[in-house]
Amino acid sequence: MSYYDLTNKERTLLKEKIEHLVQSDLKSRDYKNIYSYASNDDTYIRKNVYLAIGKLYKNNIDEKKIILSMLKSLYLSKDEKVRQTVVYALGEIGKTEFEVIQELFEQAFSDSHHSVLNAVTGALKQLGEKNPVPTIAFVKKKLPHSNPKVRIKLLHGLELWGRTHPDDILPILAEHQNDSEIKVTDTIIHIIGQISYKKGCLERVICALKSWENATLINKALNEIVIVHKNYSKFAFLSPEQAQNMIKKEFNIV
Repeated sequence: MSYYDLTNKERTLLKEKIEHLVQSDLKSRDYKNIYSYASNDDTYIRKNVYLAIGKLYKNNIDEKKIILSMLKSLYLSKDEKVRQTVVYALGEIGKTEFEVIQELFEQAFSDSHHSVLNAVTGALKQLGEKNPVPTIAFVKKKLPHSNPKVRIKLLHGLELWGRTHPDDILPILAEHQNDSEIKVTDTIIHIIGQISYKKGCLERVICALKSWENATLINKALNEIVIVHKNYSKFAFLSPEQAQNMIKKEFNIV
């Protein structure tokens, strides 16, 4: 039976049980219950584990070192679901204390399993939104990374914060507009689209793009902006037509 096959009451009880067992494991230094739930096939059960770990870290000052030590130990697991859970737990902790999770989080960038790498992307997006200052500093420092897959993940860490604060990330994107890997520049184009549709954001994006020199990327980005405004028409501040007209006016497109 999966997590969402349970009733609301049963899910609440399971959540409380997981929180209790996580706390019990930390006290005994025996992580068998945490491992069991962290390796569960149900993604929502695993989610309850990393949320419980994040909650305990926030509320129990005396157990912080123990929790970090436990996560380092669990990340050595051969089970990718356990490593994935660890990454998301690091993301929860890093929302308030980025520095303490940075070393282990950075190790996960080299993980061999796609599900763990996807967790890195998801966690980094959340970190960028909830704790932007150290996260953006981390991204800027690591973006010259030789592996384009790592550069892509780092860039994704800017996306959610950029939706409300485009001026903070546009200069970083500009620095990498001529990346040699097309998948990296495609990621930049994707992010530009994603940060363009909130109130007041398209004007800032257009202003920045007018100073970029990569004409091919700029054209693709402008097309992406229009597509995003069409796809997100219920949420976008401007209609697709208004966005397109603004682009034509600012770039003198007939």
